[in-house]
Amino acid sequence: MELKPGYKQTEVGVIPEDWECIKVSQLIDDNIIEKPIDGNHGNIHPKSGDFVDFGIPFVMANNVKNGKVDIFNCTYIRQCQADNLQKGFSFPGDVLLTHKATIGNTAIVGAIPFPYLMLTPQVTYYRIIDKKKLKNTYLFHYFGSKPFQEIMCILAGGGTRSYIGITSQHQLPIVIPDNIEEQSAIATVLSDADGLIGSLEQLIAKKRHLKQAAMQQLLTGKKRLPGFETKSGYKKTEMGEIPVDWIVKDIASMCDRITTGKLDANAMVANGPYRFYTCAKQYTYIDKYAFDAEALLVSGNGANVGYVHYYCGKFNAYQRTYVLYDFSDSIKYIQHYLREKLSERIRVEVNAGNTPYITRGTIAQMLIASPSSTAEQTAIAEILSDMDSELSVLETKLAKARQLKQGLMQELLTGRIRLV
Repeated sequence: MELKPGYKQTEVGVIPEDWECIKVSQLIDDNIIEKPIDGNHGNIHPKSGDFVDFGIPFVMANNVKNGKVDIFNCTYIRQCQADNLQKGFSFPGDVLLTHKATIGNTAIVGAIPFPYLMLTPQVTYYRIIDKKKLKNTYLFHYFGSKPFQEIMCILAGGGTRSYIGITSQHQLPIVIPDNIEEQSAIATVLSDADGLIGSLEQLIAKKRHLKQAAMQQLLTGKKRLPGFETKSGYKKTEMGEIPVDWIVKDIASMCDRITTGKLDANAMVANGPYRFYTCAKQYTYIDKYAFDAEALLVSGNGANVGYVHYYCGKFNAYQRTYVLYDFSDSIKYIQHYLREKLSERIRVEVNAGNTPYITRGTIAQMLIASPSSTAEQTAIAEILSDMDSELSVLETKLAKARQLKQGLMQELLTGRIRLV
């Protein structure tokens, strides 16, 4: 394919003619970066017996995530021990890259309340010398780019023991705009995208905590909605303390039909007109239906055992998916209750020696504390459903923000879009 004027072909793809594709070894030789360094190997490597409750953070690959160093979940070693190690001292401004088992996670070391971080042999630091030639924020974003990650994975060999040592890292190619202002502009745009993603993630986490708190209050009667309380006070039951005007029932007494589907999991039909529920979180489609109801569908086995779907309409189901319908109580209240409590019931049964699957009795005999009034059940469910809807909107925004970031990286870090 003919190259667009002003562009050239390199080992990582097409880039602008005034950009360079430079190996790490050349950046070292040109005194643009120091030699990359990882943590201490061999006998001087800190052992589990050296870990203390507080000291110098000992940064492992799983502490490098989402562009940051998670120092709060690090293990720690005594500073007197760390001071006497040979290498692996990382300071603010360093760009970190994981290179063992967990390959390609990257972060910039920010302000830290420690004299330094100590790296394990799983993590390498890249420290820039000539800040007029290379910005650490640009390097950080380039490390996260698809071309760089693909090359790194190839050199690392793949598999559970993936590893790319310091010598091999010297062969990694880095695409660098010659203009430091262009590097800065690219890094700013991508950092702004990261900021949007981060703010949405924080908001979603906050909303999830609020919903969790609301469920704990509303599904136990600790918090009553106005206008529904007929008697004040609480009573002790097998479900704990509940309002005196609430009752405890099993699901079988709240739902007339508890059955399963009849089909194999591979019975799906592409572009079929009806939903087909297996034990996955996502439904597929099929060309025939067996149910026409407002129902809850519960995954009966596998990785998503206990996952609860709600659907109203015509559908079909896998033979290990439980279908609950014809409810005498609020189906949405029961849906929220199952989502909150069923996983704990399954966990207890698994810990008792059972394999992780649901029997009909697991569901039918499960006790639920609920308002005597269906109207109060419905009011509680509506509040929780509104919170779910708000979370769904935010999660859609987050997915779009992540897609936008990936698109920007593909365009900006290849020079398809120029900012300067």
